[in-house]
Amino acid sequence: MRSRIVFSTVTSLLEKLKARARALQMEAHVLYIASRDPHTPWYAKALIVFVLAYALSPIDLIPDFIPVVGYLDDLIIVPTGIALALKMIPPNVINNARQTAAQNQIPIPTLGKIGMIAIILIWILVAAWIIWRLYLLLSTIKG
Repeated sequence: MRSRIVFSTVTSLLEKLKARARALQMEAHVLYIASRDPHTPWYAKALIVFVLAYALSPIDLIPDFIPVVGYLDDLIIVPTGIALALKMIPPNVINNARQTAAQNQIPIPTLGKIGMIAIILIWILVAAWIIWRLYLLLSTIKG
């Protein structure tokens, strides 16, 4: 009896998570469409590109194999960025984008590649900065 309750609870939770993931995917599609509208402010477009590129990138800023924090960035950065971007865009643009997104289910593969490149560049810049700081530190110790 108890295992049946646990199973139904887990199934219910998985269904809720799947529904939330579908809604998040639809909102990402709405943002993609809204980013192409001329009435969308430039700063909203910049945030949209960052959030969608990050969401679709196969490489994360914080790798998923790091316990807790690895998944926490996906659970915080993407939904928060989507919510913030939706608030920056005029309501009529969002409504038009939602109508268009409901009619067209177009994949967005290019942004995934852009996101991957952006994340790789961030990692390269961080590594270069660390190497530079170590060089400066070692040069002051020797000299």
